[in-house]
Amino acid sequence: MKFNLNMVLAALLGTIFVLMTVSFVSEAIFDPRPPEQEGYVIAVPESDAGGAPAKPEETPIAVLLANADADAGARVFKRCQACHTDTEGGPNKVGPNLWNIVNRPIATHEGFSYSAAMQEFSNGGEKQWTYENLDVFIKAPKKDVPGTAMGFAGLSRDEDRADLIAYLSTMSNDPVPFPEPPAPDETADAGAADGGETGDAAAPADSSEAAPAADDSEATPAADDGASGDADAGPADAESTTAEPADDAEATPPGSADSEQPESSQ
Repeated sequence: MKFNLNMVLAALLGTIFVLMTVSFVSEAIFDPRPPEQEGYVIAVPESDAGGAPAKPEETPIAVLLANADADAGARVFKRCQACHTDTEGGPNKVGPNLWNIVNRPIATHEGFSYSAAMQEFSNGGEKQWTYENLDVFIKAPKKDVPGTAMGFAGLSRDEDRADLIAYLSTMSNDPVPFPEPPAPDETADAGAADGGETGDAAAPADSSEAAPAADDSEATPAADDGASGDADAGPADAESTTAEPADDAEATPPGSADSEQPESSQ
């Protein structure tokens, strides 16, 4: 009995010794201290000034519909066939019939019992299933209309939603035209172009106004030369000499040239 107890204690002490040895060796091999520099950086969503994560920019449905494929949308609609029909006069299932759904007043299809949340969302039928409303609802039904009885999780891919909506638009005797994509914002480019043209136009204006000043300076020696020649010519020539400065004063009034130059500089 005493021999067996010694064996048990020896085995227990041996096990503890082995565990401690393994622990020391593992710590020596695998250093648990964190590295001084991270091996890679984890991307964190940017946040706005209020600290909330910045929302990703969403593509308008008008842009998505420009490249949508109705045939591909027919294949996407197979996910909806368990709850909806899309034929003219088709029956209601778990969800209402979707014939002529585009621009139809929300929660007004005859014979279908809508949830209270959908009726409230429809604002008494004033809201319509526009392309924009369809896009937002199909993306996340329960997020767009909290409390809706629709159990579908939604289509997160932009292409799938656009294809499906393009297909649903064909389920009508009078399809609603797709909305026009928004025009690209060219305001900045236009402003830069206008600024460049204004600066270029201002330079010739300054140079053109500087030219008369140069002409006046050149005309003055000519008048002096004429006056010196006229002094030898006699009284008759002196009268013509007197008239010439008057014409020069009218042709290039210094006051008008001076008044124009500040305007161009502004």
